[in-house]
Amino acid sequence: MAAVETTQREVPPTALPGLGRALILAGKLGQKSAEDIYRKAQRGRTSFIAELTGSGAVSAADLAHIMSSAFAAPLIDLDAIDPQRLPKGLLDGKICQDFRVVVLSKRDNRLIVATADPSDNQAAENIKFATQLSVDWVIAEYDKLLKLVTANATSAAETIDNIIGGDFEFDDISSDALPESTEATVAEVEDAPVVRFLHKMLLDAFSMRASDLHFEPYEHNYRVRFRIDGELREIAAPPIAIKDKLASRIKVISRMDISEKRVPQDGKMKLKIGRDRVIDFRVSTLPTLFGEKIVIRILDPSSAKLGVDALGYEPAERERLIQAIGRPYGMILVTGPTGSGKTVSLYTCLNLLNQPGVNIATAEYPCEINLPGVNQVNVNDKAGLTFAVALKSFLRQDPDIIMVGEIRDLETADIAIKAAQTGHLVLSTLHTNDAPTTLTRLRNMGVAPFNVSSSVILITAQRLARRLCPNCKTPITIAPQVLLDAGFQNDELNDVAVSYRAVGCAMCNNGYKGRVGLYQVMPVSEEIQRIILRDGSALEIAEQAKREGVRNLRQAGLHKVKLGLTSLEEVLAVTNE
Repeated sequence: MAAVETTQREVPPTALPGLGRALILAGKLGQKSAEDIYRKAQRGRTSFIAELTGSGAVSAADLAHIMSSAFAAPLIDLDAIDPQRLPKGLLDGKICQDFRVVVLSKRDNRLIVATADPSDNQAAENIKFATQLSVDWVIAEYDKLLKLVTANATSAAETIDNIIGGDFEFDDISSDALPESTEATVAEVEDAPVVRFLHKMLLDAFSMRASDLHFEPYEHNYRVRFRIDGELREIAAPPIAIKDKLASRIKVISRMDISEKRVPQDGKMKLKIGRDRVIDFRVSTLPTLFGEKIVIRILDPSSAKLGVDALGYEPAERERLIQAIGRPYGMILVTGPTGSGKTVSLYTCLNLLNQPGVNIATAEYPCEINLPGVNQVNVNDKAGLTFAVALKSFLRQDPDIIMVGEIRDLETADIAIKAAQTGHLVLSTLHTNDAPTTLTRLRNMGVAPFNVSSSVILITAQRLARRLCPNCKTPITIAPQVLLDAGFQNDELNDVAVSYRAVGCAMCNNGYKGRVGLYQVMPVSEEIQRIILRDGSALEIAEQAKREGVRNLRQAGLHKVKLGLTSLEEVLAVTNE
């Protein structure tokens, strides 16, 4: 009988959790007390640390200090942290709940994680496996940690409920979007795990301020990447078997033909968040070797209502733009690569011009932002509704202002220029590297020099550079020769005696948070018109613009460096001298 009692009472030291053994070695808990607490936790099916702090054997505050000393890990007070500013999407919420951890930040390939039990090797291994990042522990008090984990879990659950419920809805899917379906097709569209996964990806992208989602199939794996502040980041690696079902689901809610997998398709979907927030998504599919790659662009209509000041124009540049859009006729062109913010700039101008007494018509492919009061037309080449056809129709609709999504060919350029010459204000985009080359691009299309010089009144070239996080940016001193090589003048060196570099914290993405616009705003002056008429080169136009005080994109970026808004490395990466 005595032997039986001994067996029930004693717990082998190796069976105790690492936390218990650490407390025993530190002399803060006796062997018997630790064993009793461990047995009680097992009977109650609770964790050892919950039973430990709940029984009063060790207070949460004392435990945190002991663990910090025993494991040489920093101690943090979670009351001093704003939960809203914690990074999102770095670690699955279920892992955070299961192991009672909170992600504080990410630095390079290391994840900074708050825990009350740094001896939990299983937690570290699970986090490393899920994120492919090494774990650096920071010690927190268990009661505060539990409160924060529970709050985050509740918030996330409520948000997902809102997504799947009535507060977050896709547009109604009409039966026209579906071809004659087989049972397999219906199963693909209605597969519940796929629906939940897509909802989660859209929610995460929205909460992380992503501009694009990339769903990419490969031979042996599948990955999801978000473009955040202009940089692609891998977010998830779901099973490869999900690719066809996920593609079908996205194509259905985007009004595409789910039976067609051989050619690219474009579509749109609209999501309602809450009572008065609607987010539009532009969807593009592309057949690749191993399935359809899908890219979803997030289009937030509120971005068009931010105003010119929020776009990042300097006072002189803003004045030139406002003066140009206030003119009764002429052509304004916005240039830059894909994703440089051209559409937002155009719609910001349209929002300023959108008055009850003005008739505005736009032709786009597709219409990215819905602006009440503006007559928007979706170009449809298959149906014969091209940019040129839409423009011809606009001119019979008594327009005041016309916006063309993109000038792609001579026919569209000719009609747009004639509209600008006959009393209409025309806004459009071109894909060129800077403002001076835009004029020569029109010439290369076949537009006569006289038509270019008499119609174009202003050109804006733009780029988006990542904005330094104000919370963690660190002053650095840059060698004068490096500044001179970048494009600064000798008399500017004192203004950039102290610059900043990206560091990285819990509130940002590797030291950057948001983006700032770099602009080259070039009015077409009389002297530039003369250069165009004599068929001068882009270099001549650029030299004249420089004499007239127009900054090129590199100079605009260097000015943002002087203001401490971005780093020199970022400006060098997005601009050419």
